Amino acid sequence: MKKIFLILISLIFMNTANAEDLSKENTDKAWDCVGIYMANYFLPSGESFEYGMKEKSMASVKVWKEYALEVGIKEEVWDAGVNKSVDKYYGSKYDEKLTEGCHAFLEKTIPNGEERVKKVAQTLY
Repeated sequence: MKKIFLILISLIFMNTANAEDLSKENTDKAWDCVGIYMANYFLPSGESFEYGMKEKSMASVKVWKEYALEVGIKEEVWDAGVNKSVDKYYGSKYDEKLTEGCHAFLEKTIPNGEERVKKVAQTLY
């Protein structure tokens, strides 16, 4: 009985530790990045882009949401933040510096982030 109790307490502690990985500041930055990624996907006509950039952007959006749910952010809260960010960035021109900064942030923040994005990108179409 003691072992089961200790295992449950350990699982709860690990979940709490993960939730702290995505602080309020990091959540806001993640939402900004999702808005930038979505703007990349829906670039206005006349913008030049590489198809692979769109795939990586969409895969990154999915990975961010999956990670947010894993660390305990409620889906409604995540989606509301994403909607605000999409409104902020929708229709903007492609900004390579911002996009690359978002990729670096994702890879630093999400465990195995780069691999997760690659895996999702392979399943998009």
